[in-house]
Amino acid sequence: QVRLVESGGASVQAGGSLRLSCAVSIYIGAYSMAWFRQAPGKEREGVAAISAGSKYTVYADSVKGRFSISRDNAKNTVALQMDTLKPEDTGTYYCAAGPQVTPPQLFAPSYSYWGQGTQVTVSS
Repeated sequence: QVRLVESGGASVQAGGSLRLSCAVSIYIGAYSMAWFRQAPGKEREGVAAISAGSKYTVYADSVKGRFSISRDNAKNTVALQMDTLKPEDTGTYYCAAGPQVTPPQLFAPSYSYWGQGTQVTVSS
């Protein structure tokens, strides 16, 4: 059974930073990895994605220049560094793994495995 476990969510003030981590129970070297988020009453949206070998990264326009996705295939982990946080970044953040595609997608159906999520709350 594939498990993804997110950590690092917290409550922070606007302008602050957080680093989310995702630990995966399988070798992720052949998978595209991504972070999605869902705010209350809104649909889940793709935030950032990274290809299997880290050559390609994709970001939602709303987070470009503020968020950075990275991965460590040897440790089967994926991280999301979030800087200059805004109240609109509030939501539950999910880690996802899916078949390798180039470039990686911010499209939820492209991903087969999901974590349970970690809560990020940004106050103004």
